[in-house]
Amino acid sequence: MASAVAFLRSLWSIRAWILLVLAFVLPCQLIIEATPESRCAYVICVVAILWVTEALPIAVTALMPIFLLPMLGVQKGQDVSKNYVNDTSTLFLGGLFIAVAMEEVNLHRRIGVAVMRVLGSRVNTLMLGLMLPTWFLSMWISNTAAASMMLPILVAITEQMEKLERERHVDVEVAGDKKNGEAAVDDVNLEIEEDVALSKRSKELKWMSKGFALCVAYGANIGGIATLTGTPPNLVLQGQADIYYKEHGNTASNITYVSWLAFAFPLSLILLFLAWFYLQLVFLRRKCCKGTEAARKKAIQSAVLKEWKSLGKISFAEVEVLVVFCILALLWIFRTIPDVGGWGDLFMDVKTGKTSMARDSTASILVSTILFLLPREVPNIFCWFKQSEDTPRPGYRPILTWQTAQSKVSWGVIILLGGGFALADAATKSGLSSYVGCQLTFFKDTDPWVMNLVVCLVIAAITEITSNTAIASLSMPIVFELATSVGLHPLYMMISTAVATSFAFCLPVATPPNAIVFSTGFVTIPDMTKVGIPMNIVAILVLTLAINTWGKAIFDLDNIPSFFPSVLNTSVCQDIVPKTMAPNLTTMAANATTMALGLTTTVPLTTP
Repeated sequence: MASAVAFLRSLWSIRAWILLVLAFVLPCQLIIEATPESRCAYVICVVAILWVTEALPIAVTALMPIFLLPMLGVQKGQDVSKNYVNDTSTLFLGGLFIAVAMEEVNLHRRIGVAVMRVLGSRVNTLMLGLMLPTWFLSMWISNTAAASMMLPILVAITEQMEKLERERHVDVEVAGDKKNGEAAVDDVNLEIEEDVALSKRSKELKWMSKGFALCVAYGANIGGIATLTGTPPNLVLQGQADIYYKEHGNTASNITYVSWLAFAFPLSLILLFLAWFYLQLVFLRRKCCKGTEAARKKAIQSAVLKEWKSLGKISFAEVEVLVVFCILALLWIFRTIPDVGGWGDLFMDVKTGKTSMARDSTASILVSTILFLLPREVPNIFCWFKQSEDTPRPGYRPILTWQTAQSKVSWGVIILLGGGFALADAATKSGLSSYVGCQLTFFKDTDPWVMNLVVCLVIAAITEITSNTAIASLSMPIVFELATSVGLHPLYMMISTAVATSFAFCLPVATPPNAIVFSTGFVTIPDMTKVGIPMNIVAILVLTLAINTWGKAIFDLDNIPSFFPSVLNTSVCQDIVPKTMAPNLTTMAANATTMALGLTTTVPLTTP
């Protein structure tokens, strides 16, 4: 027995090597067919297995297409590498710089506590007070940072409520106010009643603490949906949509900061209030013990006031970052407004005179650069010129330094975005995307909204166990071809898929905010799963409503762009891939995926 345990431990210690070998061996049947499509499918399968199993760091796996695609003859090295730094990745980089600046000057914490002071007087409004700042900040900074910022406030409020409730004795009313000759309540019975009441309040407080923790997690997950830079899957959508649009002769997709804000902000706001109502129903339906409401209100106000005083007066750097942040938001919104125009029209292409040279990334990097110049404190210019041995000359400190950017910017996410763009570009240019589209034509008789709903349910289930950015990168080419194969606008499926990857409410491993609140010990995995599954279903239903109503109007999803070729014609599909290759490629990919997921059933290969 001991030897078996030792063997298993040694095997577990080298699991990364085992998974790495399996990732390259399991889909190797795809290389048998010496075609660009099959070799590109092999690379995608290898990367998918490594992303799901996390045998290597996700960002390291995202770099593998740089050498796998050229070595297998799918694409040239320079064509692959250029996908890693493009307009979308630089847009995201600028947003990360802004987020780091907010964290550096502690502006994000001041915003959160300020909202708590306004809304945190009662238990139900406290839940909204925890959700609202987390939701708002997640639009602009990483959801991990937003959840981490709210965590100390959450713990302080819970501890303060518990402390005050323990200090307070339950008022026990004596019936009849000691009427004539009526005996007083026995001291022993009074103590027993107080212990029972205290135990009841303690259980109730633990139950409410679970709701408080999930408010922070849900607010962080929902907030990232609202803006284009709020979460990486949104940028995966924009980047891969631009690749497909340019591949078919158009300049870029119509997914801009304004169009996405118009679609996703109402969706995110609706989900925020639905989540708030839902969590109230789950965690506040129990009746409070008598007299505890006043104590809890006092505890909440005391904890929030203590946090507010610890921040001190607003600093010069906080004001600067707030102004810069507002300027960037205005530049993003007013760059180009449909049928109106914007400041982007001032920088038109000299050759055509029709296309603006400025993009959202232009404003993002411009404002980010300013953060490396603005001083952290009010500069004392006279001290710069005054030489004195007694009073040292103050040094100039910018809000952001490159050392800070190096240590706090999530560079790995940018690489992950680039890996997804590289795979999408390779799938398009190798012909794999067109081949997959031909294989999906059997969905043509399915109602679009039903197909969209099923895809969202599948994506939301998968994103519970792996990175939402990785899932978005892998699924975008598939849903693009699925949409075009059945005669739908490609953005109809792609937008829904991107948003669905953010619906990770069930497991701690699904998203960093879930893991952060799980670390407090307030919630358990069964708690999170039991509450998260209904929330996932509600979110997907709201998404289905949104994409089929105002989403269609904003992105003009009822009119398929003429430059997208239709693959509904079977003769087109016959020209794309040989008849003998189609069953083998499909079967081999299915077998590789099945084996990678640890299943035992495989499909027999067909012979050419």
